[in-house]
Amino acid sequence: MSQHATVSPATDVSVDSLLDRVRDLSEMIEALSPQIEEDRRLPPALLAALHDAKLFRLLLPQAYGGMELSPPDFFRLTSALAQCDASTAWCIGQANGCSMAAAYLDPTVADKIWGQDPHAVLAWGPGKGKAVVEGDGYRVTGNWSFASGMRHATWLGGHAPIVEADASPRLDANGKPVMRTMLFPSSAAKITDIWNVMGLRGTASDAFSVEDLFVPADHAVSRDTPSERRYDGRLYHFMTSNLYATGFSGVAQGIARAMHASFMQLAADKAPRNMPHVLRDNAVVQAEVAIGEARLQAARAFVLRETTEIWDEVRNGAALTDDHRARIRLASTFGIHEAKAVADAAYDAAGATAIFNDNAFERRFRDLHTVTQQMQGRRDHFRTVGAFMLGHPLALSSG
Repeated sequence: MSQHATVSPATDVSVDSLLDRVRDLSEMIEALSPQIEEDRRLPPALLAALHDAKLFRLLLPQAYGGMELSPPDFFRLTSALAQCDASTAWCIGQANGCSMAAAYLDPTVADKIWGQDPHAVLAWGPGKGKAVVEGDGYRVTGNWSFASGMRHATWLGGHAPIVEADASPRLDANGKPVMRTMLFPSSAAKITDIWNVMGLRGTASDAFSVEDLFVPADHAVSRDTPSERRYDGRLYHFMTSNLYATGFSGVAQGIARAMHASFMQLAADKAPRNMPHVLRDNAVVQAEVAIGEARLQAARAFVLRETTEIWDEVRNGAALTDDHRARIRLASTFGIHEAKAVADAAYDAAGATAIFNDNAFERRFRDLHTVTQQMQGRRDHFRTVGAFMLGHPLALSSG
């Protein structure tokens, strides 16, 4: 008989107190940003501070020391962090999304991973592998990449199809391969440095592999499968991808907000060559600043309205529907691309100032353009949601 974790009484975590923690850390994070960029990972001192603030536990079940933060408040936190440093915010967003897997694990295993280790972090990414049935577990071989935060992760997860001992694939009732995410200590994996990229360099989204590694059956999770949910907090009626979309939209909007603010500061003093006035006195610049502000506020309001309305329905007992999922995807994708538009406008208007490493534009421009290249930032999501609105089945990725 499968065990279920006890659902703790609902508690309202104050997002204001969490935002205060981010503000308390902001000076430290901003000061460490050059090191994060150069070292391509979060430094130990910052990791310790993030753990002390419990920012890796925003979406973790309360039974294991988490907060079960609501989706709109999760958006607010990632946005605030991204105004300080995009890689830090991305790592927090990714690790929290992964921690939702705790709701689908045997409580004893979830407690071992998170409950007994206040510094636990789970990381995973896409790749190829296989898990061959062996006794009370699986013999796992595979290679996965884009595992953001894996350099400070204590556990890793590799998504793999189940293969029976006779080498035949295990199929579900619909004839599709059964997939599970194999969880194992990060020390059991071989890590390969591949993260030489344009932006979000500090996320250390490297590759990892295992060969012929035994993983117990209770360490293999089928995430986002309602029938396997062991902890029934209302947050876990959302899919992991819903929170990734929401959180990473917050990252994009936080980056753009910081660039927009930096440009307004620059505009007060910079007079472009052969121009008689500073930028703030230019009518075109004045209009662009106002348009940028409107776009940021509109995008933020859209994400917050949709996630708040859907959260209120789900926490009051409603099922998460395809319509809910489409609305989250539309608002989050719109938020990411409106952020990109505002950031691009600020970068263009800043002129040659924006190309130097020691200012507030160049790194953030690269970081934001890296966000839009990641799966959550694909413009193709607009087509998917539009097709759904026009009567086609919803075809959103679960990644």
